[in-house]
Amino acid sequence: MTAYRLGVDIGGTFTDIVILAPDGTIFSKKVLSTPEDYSRAIESGVVALLAETGIDAGELTEFAHGTTVATNAVIERRGGKVALVTTRGFRDVLELGRFRSPRLYDLRFRKPDPLVERRLRFEVEERTSGKGEVLVPVDLDALDRLAERLVEEGVHAVAVCFINSYVNPENELAAMRRLQARLNDIPVSASAQLLPQIQEYERTTTTVVNAYIRPVVERYVSALVKRMRKIGVKVPLTIMQSSGGVLPADLAASNPVYIIESGPAAGVVGAQRLGALQGYDDVMVFDMGGTTAKASLIEDGQFIINPEAEVGAGETVRHRLLQGGGFPIQVPTIDIVEVGAGGGSIAAVDAAGGFRVGPRSAGAVPGPVCYAQGGDQPTVTDANLILGYLNPASMVGGDLVLDYGKAEAALADLGARIGQSTTDTAYGIHLIANANMMRALSSVSTERGRDPSRFTLVAIGGNGGVHAGGLAESLGIRRILVPPAAGLFSALGLLFADVEHYLVSAYYRPLADTTPDRFNAAVEPLAQEAHRLLRSEGFTDAAQREIEVQANMKYVGQTSTLPIACKAFPADAAQMAALAEAFGESHNQHYGYRSDGEPLQFVALRIIGRGRSTVARMPKRVARAQEWIVARGERKAYFGPNADWLTATVVPRRDLAKGAMDGPLIVDEYDTSIVVRPGWHAKLDDWNSVVVERT
Repeated sequence: MTAYRLGVDIGGTFTDIVILAPDGTIFSKKVLSTPEDYSRAIESGVVALLAETGIDAGELTEFAHGTTVATNAVIERRGGKVALVTTRGFRDVLELGRFRSPRLYDLRFRKPDPLVERRLRFEVEERTSGKGEVLVPVDLDALDRLAERLVEEGVHAVAVCFINSYVNPENELAAMRRLQARLNDIPVSASAQLLPQIQEYERTTTTVVNAYIRPVVERYVSALVKRMRKIGVKVPLTIMQSSGGVLPADLAASNPVYIIESGPAAGVVGAQRLGALQGYDDVMVFDMGGTTAKASLIEDGQFIINPEAEVGAGETVRHRLLQGGGFPIQVPTIDIVEVGAGGGSIAAVDAAGGFRVGPRSAGAVPGPVCYAQGGDQPTVTDANLILGYLNPASMVGGDLVLDYGKAEAALADLGARIGQSTTDTAYGIHLIANANMMRALSSVSTERGRDPSRFTLVAIGGNGGVHAGGLAESLGIRRILVPPAAGLFSALGLLFADVEHYLVSAYYRPLADTTPDRFNAAVEPLAQEAHRLLRSEGFTDAAQREIEVQANMKYVGQTSTLPIACKAFPADAAQMAALAEAFGESHNQHYGYRSDGEPLQFVALRIIGRGRSTVARMPKRVARAQEWIVARGERKAYFGPNADWLTATVVPRRDLAKGAMDGPLIVDEYDTSIVVRPGWHAKLDDWNSVVVERT
C-alpha cells in the first residue's frame, strides 16, 4: 500500500487540498471556501480529489492542516462568551493595557474593545508576592460561588490570570482546577499553563484570546475530524502552529493561541525548506492569495521568529513596529508582514473621488465579478483577466469558468467614473495592488537594512506568479522562483514541517548573576517534558527527538525581549558568554544598534522539542500527476504604457524543460499563472520550479 500524505490549507477565498506521494507526485484540488463552515469545503474537496485519483482514504498516513479559523474568530468578533477571573484590584488590566497606536497622529484611533466585557471580569481574594511567596491563599469557597454565577451567565470559556503567578503558580492552578471541576464542559485556560512569564497585560490578554477562540476552534476541530472519519480518513490530524511546526489537533484545540497564524506560516516553512534544498539561503517569500498578501524574509537559511504577535487589528498592515490596533499575544510567531491586498481586493472610488484598491475583499462569496456568482464590484482578479494575465477560459482546471464580459463591463463602468479607459483602469488597479504589496516586501527588507536585490523572490499563492515580475523589477530583484503547485504551496508546505512543542518557563534574573548550573537546572524540567511529549507521539528513538533551548533576553530596563538560541546544553561558562554576544548581534539586526557593556536580563526560558521523522519530509523533486492541459498559443497582454499590448507566448510548465524561454511569456497552470515580463526569461530547475531571471 502506498503511503500518501494529505495537506489542507484554508484561505479567505479558496481551500487548497494536496495529496503527496512518496516519490513527490502531487495530486491537488482547489475549491471555494465555505466561511459558514470551513470543514464542509474540506470534506467535499477531499472526497472529490480521492475520487479523481482513485486513492483510497485508508492509504492516507498523515493529515496536516493550516487554518485561519482562530484568526477570523478574533477579527470578526465571533469567539465565545468569556469570563476573566483575576486577582482583586486587577479587573481592568485589559483596558489599561499599554498605549500603542498603529497610526501615531490619527486622533480618531480607538483601541479595540476588550474581548471580555467588564461585568464578566471577576476579582478573587488571593495574592502572591513578586518573589513567589503565597501571601493570601485563594478562596476556594468563593470560587464555588463564582462557578455558579458563571453558569448562570452562560459563559462559553473562562480565563484565569493572577498577579505574579508566573513566579509561583500555586494559587492560579488551584483556582483553575476548582473551577474546571465545577464547570464541567466549560473550558478553563490558565496563564500559568499557557504563558508563565512576566508582563501582566500581555499574559492576561494572551490567556483571554486563548479562552475566547477556544470554543470556536474546538468545535471546528471536532467537526472536521468527524467529517474526515465519515469519509474514511482516520489518521490523526495535526495543525500548523504560528512558529512553523505542526501540533496534534487536540493540543492545538485546547491551546489555539498557538495556531493564530497557522495558515501563513505553512508557506514560509515550505519556502525555507525549498531554499535549503536548492541552495538559496537568502529568500524573500511573497504569498498572494485571494484576500491578503504576505511577505517574510529567510536569511542564512532561517526565518525569523518573533516572541510576540498581534491579532484582531483588522485590515491593516501587520508589522512588528506598527502595533496597538489589536491584542498582543506572547507566542512564538514567524515574522510575517501582511496587507489587505489579494486577488479579491475590491477597487472603488471613495467619497473624495480618490481611487483605491482594498483592503475590502470580495472573498469566496460573492467573489470577483468574473466568477459570475453575484459580485458586482471589480477586483484585482478582474483587472488581471482584462490585462490578459489570466486564462480567459477558466481557472482551477476548468472548475471555475471566468466571465470576461462581466469583468470588462464592471471595469468600464469604474473607468467612466474616473475618466479612464478600461485598459488604463485595469492596469491602474494592478499597479495600486502592487504598491500595497510593496509595503509588505519593503517592511521585511529595506526597512530592516536589507538590500532586496540580493534575495531570491519565492512567489506563491494563487496570484503570486502574476504580480511577482512587476514587484521584482521595482525592488531590483533579479531572480524569481515559482515552485510547482505554487497556488497551493501552503498546503504543500504543511507536509514539509516537523512536529514541534514549545514549552516556556519564567526565568527573571540578571545574566551576570546566573551560573551555568542554575541555568541548566531551570532548563532541565522543560527538556524532560518535551521528551515526554515527543515520545507519546511515537518518537521513541532518541535520535528522532531534537531539543532546542532558547532564552528570552533584553537589556535591563527594556520592555521587549529577543529569543536567543543556546547552542549547547548543558551550558557552560563559554556558552553563557556566547548568549550575551548573540543577543548583541540580534539586537543590532532587529533595531540597528547594540549597547555593549549594558547589563543583560533573562526573562524566560523556552524549549522547542522537535520530532524528526525517519521518512524524508521533502521529496527530491515534485511534479503533478497530471498537468492541466493548456492550449499552447499566444495571448495579448498589457505591460504598461511604454510596452503597450504585446503578444505573449502561452505554455504549460513542462514546456520549460526544453530550455529557457524569453518573455513576454505566460505559464498557465491549474492553480495560478506566471507572467514573465519583457526582458526576463524562464526555465525549469531540477525540483520542477520555474526560475524567472532577468535577461
